[in-house]
Amino acid sequence: SGQRFAEFSKSNLHVLNYAAPLDTRLSRDELLPFIHTQPDQPDVIPYVTSYYSRRSGFCMSENDKRALPPGHYRAFIDSDLEPGSMEQGELFLPGSSGREILFSTYVCHPSLANNELSGPVLSMALAQYVKDRFPDRTFGYRFLFLQETIGSIAWLSRNLEQAKRNIAAGFVLSCVGDERAWSHVESRHGDSLADRALHAAIGNRPGFKRYDFLERGSDERQYCAPGIDLPVCGFCRSKYGEYPEYHTSDDDFSVVTAAGLQQSFDAMTVMIRAFEAGCFPRVTVLGEPQLGKRGLYPTISQKGRNDPVRLRMNVLAWADGSNSIFDIASRIGESLDAVVEEVELLSSHGLLADAGIK
Repeated sequence: SGQRFAEFSKSNLHVLNYAAPLDTRLSRDELLPFIHTQPDQPDVIPYVTSYYSRRSGFCMSENDKRALPPGHYRAFIDSDLEPGSMEQGELFLPGSSGREILFSTYVCHPSLANNELSGPVLSMALAQYVKDRFPDRTFGYRFLFLQETIGSIAWLSRNLEQAKRNIAAGFVLSCVGDERAWSHVESRHGDSLADRALHAAIGNRPGFKRYDFLERGSDERQYCAPGIDLPVCGFCRSKYGEYPEYHTSDDDFSVVTAAGLQQSFDAMTVMIRAFEAGCFPRVTVLGEPQLGKRGLYPTISQKGRNDPVRLRMNVLAWADGSNSIFDIASRIGESLDAVVEEVELLSSHGLLADAGIK
């Protein structure tokens, strides 16, 4: 009849990812085994991928599959499966210390807004922020745009020794554009500098949830694998697999919002500010410094009037060079943003110095 029921030009999810070429005539009953649906969400087209096995297939909503009329169909996929190349993106902004902060995201999920596009969008915004805000930066910042799993394995196969030597903390950015939650996927041991940094940045936000490495699912699997053991954890808003639109055609711009992306950007940039403010602050004097003469402490003492400087004094009390700025924020129960501002202020008065990454 010429009627079409699954078209790549309307949604590239209609074709099974990595589908082998196909051109055949099938009855409805013969066609049905080639069609993948999400029966528990009958209105969506699922995102389905064939891994390392040669097969053909289509993806449709369950409702559209059920509505297919009896008759014969032409099943046609114009694809190629042959040797080729895997293109990756990498941007490195060097710093003076030789140590690096890694941001890794992936570029392999077509037509998915949160579980794909949000990560590269956030990474590019962070790269621009680092270039503009910290032209004379302490840390280098490496931004990777990879194919999930095979891409990170390929990158590590070429860069492992350098990565183990230089990366101080790393973050996998995935599903970072919605407004529903804040998620931390731990590194394998859950206590790396990256884990502490991310927890300090988002751990006090509404809807926060910390996931054990047992619940991993993105490239933290590769960066934290035995023998690699990089200090890398995962950052999401709603974690992959935990929101209903995940891996379906409903993962669109009704899920990803400008506000959600901005909130994620704000959280990550506070973390970057913390690294640059002095990752392991150390007080430069013995005993409590004289803050009054520097305009940092009230010059009159009265019960109830010193609360505004309690945060300042607490930062100084734990700034011994062994506690990271992230540890201090968690220990004194203050937001990372507030602690960073204090460290920046005290450093500008010569009262704090960076003891350096241990």
